[in-house]
Amino acid sequence: MLLDIFLIVLGVTMVLYGADRLTEGASALARRMNVPEIIIGLTIVAAGTSAPELFVSMVSALKGTPDLAVGNVVGSNTMNCMLIVGCAAMVAPMTISRSTVKKDIPFSVGASVLLMLLAFNGFLGRLDGLLLLVGFVAFMAYTLSQAKNGQAEVVDENQQLCPVLSVLYVLGGLAMLVVGSNLFVDSASSVAYALGISEGVVGLTIVAGGTSLPELATSVVAARKGQSAIAIGNVIGSNVFNILLILGLTATISPLEIEGITTIDLAVMLLSVVLVWLFSRTRYTVDRWEGAVLVGGYLVYLGWLITSL
Repeated sequence: MLLDIFLIVLGVTMVLYGADRLTEGASALARRMNVPEIIIGLTIVAAGTSAPELFVSMVSALKGTPDLAVGNVVGSNTMNCMLIVGCAAMVAPMTISRSTVKKDIPFSVGASVLLMLLAFNGFLGRLDGLLLLVGFVAFMAYTLSQAKNGQAEVVDENQQLCPVLSVLYVLGGLAMLVVGSNLFVDSASSVAYALGISEGVVGLTIVAGGTSLPELATSVVAARKGQSAIAIGNVIGSNVFNILLILGLTATISPLEIEGITTIDLAVMLLSVVLVWLFSRTRYTVDRWEGAVLVGGYLVYLGWLITSL
């Protein structure tokens, strides 16, 4: 048991570090090939922040533990909206742009509703996965069109990496993602079996918490610096990527039979993004008390998960 816990920590550390190195190396290579900054930000960097969820979910599905794969995404999205937005708002009230409230957050709500409908029968097949991927393509097309109109955020990355070091970062990052994901999934599954906990609950809590660490750190730091757009954009973008790209790709490669993720878990995920949307519509700000409501709601949900074991 102690060894499994150590391997879980080691695995998530490798996944997070590998995702960071992969993103940095790929961004540096793209700049040397004169790829526009905004394209880098909306593709390589965005995918890099979702790489932990992507690799953990795909490895889980391929290893025959689909509840870990789906629980990872559902748990991460719930944690993003309730715990991460809540903590960030409690640090400093978050100002939300009208465009985000009227266009971006509704897209995240739509993605959550789509997932609920597709997963209602307890199965995500290849056709469901392809439908999610079509939604992701539509989201990227919309986001890129917004970027051309000057409405997207430009991500500032280190441009000083030499080509050889950039390639090493990409290869090393990929290797760490693969190895770390395997360690993480195997050890988390072992702990679940040892404690008699379902893989779905492990995915909703331990796995989701580990893969959401980059979003938590980024959003809280951005809130402290008064960069509300980055904090909320990080969460909304991550949620859409998690559902449409990660589950879409995972289900297309390996159909997912969902048993440990309940309708309540999916409903809480949808409720969390709806709450962020409603709070954002009040003077286009998420105040400290609203952040406290979100954090409190997440703690209640977490308590329900633990007591229902």
